[in-house]
Parts: sequence; C-alpha cells; structure tokens
Amino acid sequence: MTDRVCVVMPTYNERDNLEPTLTGVFVQNPGVDVLIVDDASPDGTGTLADVISKATNMAPQLSVRVKPGAQPSDVGFERDGKNAKVLYDARVSTPDLKIANRINGCTMDSRVFVLHRKGKLGLGSAYVDGFTWALGHGYTLICEMDMDGSHRPDDLKRMLDRIEGDANIDLVLGSRRVPGGTTENWPWYRDLISRMGSQYARLMLGLKVRDMTSGFRVYRAGILRKVNLRSIEDNGYVFQIDMTRRVIAAGGTVVEMPIVFPERARGESKMDGSIVREAMDKVTRWGFARMHRQLHDPNEIPREITDSKRQIEDGSDEMLDDELVDEAEANID
Repeated sequence: MTDRVCVVMPTYNERDNLEPTLTGVFVQNPGVDVLIVDDASPDGTGTLADVISKATNMAPQLSVRVKPGAQPSDVGFERDGKNAKVLYDARVSTPDLKIANRINGCTMDSRVFVLHRKGKLGLGSAYVDGFTWALGHGYTLICEMDMDGSHRPDDLKRMLDRIEGDANIDLVLGSRRVPGGTTENWPWYRDLISRMGSQYARLMLGLKVRDMTSGFRVYRAGILRKVNLRSIEDNGYVFQIDMTRRVIAAGGTVVEMPIVFPERARGESKMDGSIVREAMDKVTRWGFARMHRQLHDPNEIPREITDSKRQIEDGSDEMLDDELVDEAEANID
C-alpha cells in the first residue's frame, strides 16, 4: 500500500463495538489509520477510544497494565529491549487497558486518533469534521466506515485495492444494490425503505448510482477538495446522497463494488423518522433545482461545486486544508 489511508468512523454509544471492529480493520488492512469521531457518547466510547489511541501512538507492541496501589496521577514507563511498556496508568480502568493492549497487538504500523465533539451533532457533520482532519494531515485515501460491524473489513480491503489499482477512480462505493451485493438479517421494512430511498434519489437527481445511501466508501483526497465540504449542512444519512451528487458534479468517477451488509450485532441503530424526512425533503429540493437548471441553463453547475472550483482556480486551495482543520476543531473540546 503506497497511499496514506485514513478510515473515518463516527461513534455515538459504540463502546462495545470498538474492539471487534478495530481489530478486524487492522488485521485485514495493515498500515491504515483510523480516526474516531465521537459525539460525547454517554456510554464511555470516547474514554475507551482515548486509551486505544494512546496505546497505538506510543510505541510498537506497547504493553499497558495497571500497577496495584498506583495513585490516580501515576503513569510509569519502562523500556524492555526495543519495546516501551507502560507499567501503570491509574487514570483509566483495567478493562480499558486490556482492550487497548489487545487492539494494539493487531495494529502493525497503524494508529488510532480521536476527535471529541461537544455533543450529538449528526452523522454528516461528523464525517465533514473527519474528512477535514484527514485532509489536513496529508492522507491520500479517506474512507467512510461504520463502527457497528455492518461494514466488513475484508470488503474494505477489496475497495482499497480497487481504487489504488486505477488512478481514474475518485470514489469506490460499497454497494448492496449491484450484482453480488446484499443485506443480511435486515427487517423487510428497513430494506424496503433503503431501496425506495435510493430509487427516489436516482430519479430526482438523474444519477445512475444504485446504492445512493451507502455509507461504506473510499474517496481520493483530491475529489474531497473539490466538493466544498464547508457548504454541507446535512445531519443524517442524506449526507451520503449529497456527497455522491457532489462528486459526480465535480467530474469525479464513481465505481460501485458489491458488499455484504449484515445487521449490527451489538448496540442500537441510530435511524429514526427525522432522518428519513430530512432525506426526502432535501432530495426533493435538489431534484426540482436540477430540473429548473435543465430547463433554463443546462450547462449551469450547482453553486456548491462552483464555489469550490473558484477556490482552486484562484489558488486559494493552498490554504484550504488549514482552514478546514480550524473549522473542524471549533467543534472539538
């Protein structure tokens, strides 16, 4: 793998999924980094993520353990050959330290980073903040992936292989709706809503992508710089539809690859009626705006794309990453 890869994973109450999901990602995809964007999860997701991040960033094959009788402020280190070991850290729980050790044993050269946001600010803004951070830190491939286990790490490997093997691809989208793609153990009504949502978005927006709402993706950094991330205001899963139309409007090439999408094994889905309503409302407005442009000026490009192109043409994109990072950090404690 020659590209620098960052997998952005938003979390809200996903503590129980951190270990199995991260372990799978690192075992199947050596060398990728993970950015966890946590929305102040009350179940301790962010706290555990910090411990994991500390372990993966400190030294290769780090061993972290508790020292009996250590004071809350005590943190000790010992070097054993080439490997640094934390002897004790009384600021975190023994279970968290054990989880961090197990994950760190699978990381190879991978690292975990964490962005802490001030509250439950929504999926779309979590990805925007995550993309912003990754762009600012020089990653060349930036991925979307769920922490709940619904996205399989071996599918991520296939998607990364595909985009790295073809420089003309800007977005690889893990699709449930192309031959070979499927869902597992979904309630019939959820599958129906997903299919109808994608069909409606395709019709209104005039796009050929079959799985418009898929949240399993690999982007090239270059295309993310063209879609004007700062103008995105989507909170829920309509963010995926918005990103698809923006990539295509910016001249990007999208490839769908079949994936298997199982129902989550642990935790609760974040899907609710407000997310569906937001998607219907925005897709309808975007669709009518597209029809209006076709009638009056077929060559007109949507404003969110032209604003980004203007930045690139006048040279202001040189500062784009720094500006985006500053904006993302405004949402972080």
